[in-house]
Amino acid sequence: MSADTHLPTAYDETREEHDSRRVSAFADDALGTLDATGVAEAIRSGSISASEAVEAAIARVAAVDPELGATTVDDHERARRRAEHLPTGTSAPFAGVPTAFKDNVPVAGLPMTAGSRALSPTPKTVDSAIVRQVLSTGVIPVATTTCPPFGWTATTERPGGQVTRNPWATGYSSGGSSGGSAALVASGALPIAHGNDGGGSIRIPAAACGLVGLKVTRGRLLGEPATDKAPVKIVVNGVLTRSVRDTATFLAAAERFQPSGKLPEVGLVEGPGARRLRIGMMVDSPLVPPTDPQTREAVEAAGRLLESLGHTVDPDLDVAVPEFFKTDFEDYWGLLALSSAMQGASIYGKGFDASQLDPFTLGLAARAKKRLYRLPLAIARLGLTGLAADRLFPAPADLVLTPTLAHTTPRIGYLSGDLDFETHFSRLPPYVGFTPLHNASGQPSISLPLGRTDDGRPIGVMLSARKGQERLLLELAFELEAAAPFARIDGAAASA
Repeated sequence: MSADTHLPTAYDETREEHDSRRVSAFADDALGTLDATGVAEAIRSGSISASEAVEAAIARVAAVDPELGATTVDDHERARRRAEHLPTGTSAPFAGVPTAFKDNVPVAGLPMTAGSRALSPTPKTVDSAIVRQVLSTGVIPVATTTCPPFGWTATTERPGGQVTRNPWATGYSSGGSSGGSAALVASGALPIAHGNDGGGSIRIPAAACGLVGLKVTRGRLLGEPATDKAPVKIVVNGVLTRSVRDTATFLAAAERFQPSGKLPEVGLVEGPGARRLRIGMMVDSPLVPPTDPQTREAVEAAGRLLESLGHTVDPDLDVAVPEFFKTDFEDYWGLLALSSAMQGASIYGKGFDASQLDPFTLGLAARAKKRLYRLPLAIARLGLTGLAADRLFPAPADLVLTPTLAHTTPRIGYLSGDLDFETHFSRLPPYVGFTPLHNASGQPSISLPLGRTDDGRPIGVMLSARKGQERLLLELAFELEAAAPFARIDGAAASA
């Protein structure tokens, strides 16, 4: 059965010649096939220099970006200076490792447009808190990466045909909203890149592009002003990586820069845990149509793998998702768009031009305006979802196993930035029926590239935990990666 026959007819109208084209940046250069941890080790050992790593990354990005469309602005000269003057003896675990920031966090000296023509390209004057935290790990940014306008949707496609393509098959979406970062990491252009997640925006592109995508517990990492002031703090920051050890190393380093204070320390997770776990499995979301066959098989295969490793997988555990959650989250999502449309100058600064807002933002805002009467209740219930998160978690389970997404990655155009709002909006929930719950509850979850479609594209499988239990997720992720090494675009294991 085709991976895509369950989708509406309009989906088939967007087929492109790129469907089977892969884009790989892996080369015989300073970065080689190393993940971020491997690059850092090579720099520390003196086998390569930070300057060589940065130059290789700049060359790789330049080689693939014409096809992928994953960057917004470059930061090459500053990256070269940072590499040349890398402090000797630094303890930062990723010292000298090239990276990129998503174009929706303020980076001093660079514009931040959040994927929208409505924002001024005037360079920012200071780094946001999360930028400082990410830089503390030692990484060197070489660019900023694409996102859809304001990160509202689950693909990285902007109006006017500006699209970020999936390096596994360039006719397909790279996911969203951190799709530019995901495309660069998956292609091998960069070993690690920043992303953030307000409804799945790290986990969705991780699933689409075959990466590790951890959404941390709310409050674990620093944020930035536009999201920290929201009535329900659904957005968290993080990274997209090709290996579990890179994600674990990043989290430990970021935690050392500024501990959360209210959550148990994760520390450095370096491998599998000894404890055998009880894992509840939910293949279909109660909020959207049933999961498609290939995604279903990927989750069930992950369940069988977990059982072969000695864990108990229970497909009958009930995951308590309130019936009203979907509508409440959609209304809150609209409120954020309405705030951006009506208060853009105060949120994003001078030069904001509402006349340049895209169709999806305008549609979300208009929908929210008609439903303002519901918002106090929606905000209150979403807030309670966070307060009662652990009580919603199935009591006997240590973790919950689900798909990351309810169906396989769509082709470019299915969620086009030029679509009319109603069509775009109707297609999103059936695709992203699993990820938003954790943004409201504040719980951590991780997408792992454990599945493949019939034509070899990645399928993500998601594990979720109670608040503060990232260590448990990472230990199990290490175990799964060792048992079923993640595929890489050039055909090797991702952690090689």
